[in-house]
Amino acid sequence: MAMALRCFRHLHSLLYSPLAMMRRLPQAPAGCPALLLEGCRQCVHQVLLTRQLATKKAKGKGQTQAKVNINAALVEDIINLEATNEDMQAVVEALKEDFNKNVSVRTSPGALDHIIVVTKDGKFPLNQLGQISLKSPQLIIVNMTNFPESTAAAMKAIRESGMNLNPEVDGTLIRVPIPKVTREHRESLAKLAKQSTNKSKDALRKVRSKSMNQVKKFKSKVSEDTIWLLEKQIQQMADNAAAEMDKLLAAKTKELLG
Repeated sequence: MAMALRCFRHLHSLLYSPLAMMRRLPQAPAGCPALLLEGCRQCVHQVLLTRQLATKKAKGKGQTQAKVNINAALVEDIINLEATNEDMQAVVEALKEDFNKNVSVRTSPGALDHIIVVTKDGKFPLNQLGQISLKSPQLIIVNMTNFPESTAAAMKAIRESGMNLNPEVDGTLIRVPIPKVTREHRESLAKLAKQSTNKSKDALRKVRSKSMNQVKKFKSKVSEDTIWLLEKQIQQMADNAAAEMDKLLAAKTKELLG
């Protein structure tokens, strides 16, 4: 048992020493059993190989990066990787929701819900000021009876929403004709989808930067390799989320333009 502990300490110092990573594997401590020696060398070779492959693949343009696995229990005091991934996926889900509501060939009542109306009392989603309903497949009605003083502001917000809508007012009712699906309209929606994707990627980069900065705070407290692996994991999460956004955009563009 004492000999096994001695070998383990030797392996630990090797794995977590940045200088040792650049040198060839040292000899085992005196008296270390051959079986333990072989196990130590295999573990160290695996770490070196993983790092080498990740570095080479990162340099290769267009190549998939090597997957990095980290035991969350070892880094939970530094950063919550699961929460980071959830934050990134939330950005992707928000983009999906935006596409469904605002970048659709056929406008639905739900697409108007979150149009922001600027009033003298502040900014409010349209669905908090008026009752939105589908009168017919070609017409949406916004009933502003509860807040008649905001009718003009709601009209302006709908017109400037970027959804190619031309509302008409009738007292406290706002009639919103659903536009015909023209080629120009489809191209406008495709452009809107691209803009939404770029905004989502900006939000994703903010999540990534926040996580990277959190990890950097521990540079003086943990090994260089631990920091490197965590940064690699965060970057992979961000890359995966960005790739998912690109797929969503490509599918939406194909849907709109064929």
